[in-house]
Amino acid sequence: MTTGEFTQLAMTHRLPKAKLVDRLEYLTDKARGRSVIHVGFVDSGCRSMNQEAGAWLHAHLASSATKLIGLDIDEAGVKEATDAGYEAYAVDCRDREAIAAAGIEPAQLVIAGEVIEHLDDPGSFLSGLHNLVAPGGELIITTPNAYGLFNVFASLSRTEINHPDHVVMFTWRTLTNLAARHDWEPVETRMYVPSVKEFGGRGLKARLLGLAGRVAVAIEHMLGRMGRVYAADGMIITFRSVR
Repeated sequence: MTTGEFTQLAMTHRLPKAKLVDRLEYLTDKARGRSVIHVGFVDSGCRSMNQEAGAWLHAHLASSATKLIGLDIDEAGVKEATDAGYEAYAVDCRDREAIAAAGIEPAQLVIAGEVIEHLDDPGSFLSGLHNLVAPGGELIITTPNAYGLFNVFASLSRTEINHPDHVVMFTWRTLTNLAARHDWEPVETRMYVPSVKEFGGRGLKARLLGLAGRVAVAIEHMLGRMGRVYAADGMIITFRSVR
């Protein structure tokens, strides 16, 4: 943690080079041939929608990982997954004793996909993830980008687009800064453009939001081709432990 007075220059941070990727394809490829623990795999509230769209990440990871374990605090979702043949546990991954009691061995790759933005104590979450990553392994965190264009466009109609359960949003700098305080070092960054889903309404506002979303997606893809990937609405950051 930095102390003392700051200048405006000290508040300016150069972003690393990154590429725009397809989130599902990228994570599935990263999991290929590796043991994987998928934290927050149930995707509570969105699982049915994503399954119908062929976009449930856990199913994609199962097609490439040599071993896949799902962890989530959603007990009902975990039961559905185990009934479907997946290995999964209802565990708070911050709890070392609960992980040990479940017999969960550290994996070569831990993916915490769209989880950290739901937590009111993300620091303790990052500390707890050390219990799941094997020596020499990697942690991948995916999360919305606070500077993405979706909400820039939505704000023009005094609207914010956010999951009802989100309590925090990150930029690249704030997430890597927080992670560094809990002994994680970023080694690779990718950005992704989320798909536009139905807004659940037929009125003018829903149509306008849908249009704005599609325009934002098109612009994000265009900017990505120009190398301006940080306008995209999703971040994928790979970390390694420095403990």
